[in-house]
Amino acid sequence: MSGHSKWANIKHRKGRQDAKRGKIFTRIAKEITISARDGGGDPEMNPRLRLAIQSARAVNMPSDNINRAIKKGTGELEGSNYEELTYEGYAPLGVAVIVETVTDNKVRTVAEVRQVFNKYNGNMGESNSVMWNFGRKGAFTFNTNGKSEDELFETVIEAGAEDLEFDEESSRIICPMEEFNSVNKYLSEKQFDVTEGKLEYIPSNFAPITSVDDARKVMKFIDAMEDLDDVQNVYSNFDIPDDIMEELEND
Repeated sequence: MSGHSKWANIKHRKGRQDAKRGKIFTRIAKEITISARDGGGDPEMNPRLRLAIQSARAVNMPSDNINRAIKKGTGELEGSNYEELTYEGYAPLGVAVIVETVTDNKVRTVAEVRQVFNKYNGNMGESNSVMWNFGRKGAFTFNTNGKSEDELFETVIEAGAEDLEFDEESSRIICPMEEFNSVNKYLSEKQFDVTEGKLEYIPSNFAPITSVDDARKVMKFIDAMEDLDDVQNVYSNFDIPDDIMEELEND
């Protein structure tokens, strides 16, 4: 099973993202629009859209915003012609990063992404420069609701998933990309309180960060990249110990 520190890293980043409420609403609205565009506006027939709506409700996104985003995707309302683009490279200290973007202006987006790499001592790479170290996996985040780690491990086996990242408040189940829809169906049928479900890039090897100063350098890069309007997700392979992560949270 995955080490606690990896999930602590993810939760730390998620907490920083959620603090930027306007940004997270924009990110989810884009995901809803693209999901509706590619798979239709009925969440019962479109698993990606259904999960995007769950994520929206988990952060109390207004229903009007959700419905407007769906209608933009189905063409009922005028919207931007979004394109999904992925960039790769290295943050400070050799930390590998994958940047997922949704944009209506590719030239603007690549310029802004490149600027962050340059400004924060990173290195923007070519295609597959770091992708080889990541696997495309399904990831479901849910409220633990008093379940034990052993109980959830049984869930992993029954659902056809492959990994559990346990926390007493909020846990994650990781599954092969090919099992994404079946695991989503299982969690729905078992009435898990899923707050987010999506395909992610999960690293195979991690870059250990051993000092507070180094951790700050990495997190400044990650935060700056996540602040870009066109950026949806930033995946990385940094591993920051819990004590250093706690100190960062107090910055």
